[in-house]
Amino acid sequence: MTATVAAVEILSSRVILRPADYDVTLAFYRDTLGLGIAREYPGGTVFFAGQSLIEIAAHGASGVPSTFDGALWLQVRDVHDIATKVDVDRGPTEEPWGLIEMWTKDPDGVPIVFVQIPEDHPLRRDQR
Repeated sequence: MTATVAAVEILSSRVILRPADYDVTLAFYRDTLGLGIAREYPGGTVFFAGQSLIEIAAHGASGVPSTFDGALWLQVRDVHDIATKVDVDRGPTEEPWGLIEMWTKDPDGVPIVFVQIPEDHPLRRDQR
């Protein structure tokens, strides 16, 4: 017999980054990428990132960036525009699955993939 487990209700979520240099990483997300600030508090800044949030936290930092085994996936309207604002690790490329992806890193080496969904991609079709 399998036990039924109630689903966890997630009310909100965010990615928390604890950079080695708070000011440098804050400037990258605020000034270079131009993300809007959701809120600021003593020791941290929370940015809007589409339907999610990215928090840059100075508190709890050891001076060494947190280990981050993954990537931030950020959908944008135009990856080519973003490519003019950051150091590009891999330029805009149309992938076999049809998305246009461009890769960079934040000042602590956190991988960021910027994704553009072409007009004719199935993700753009009305599924109703």
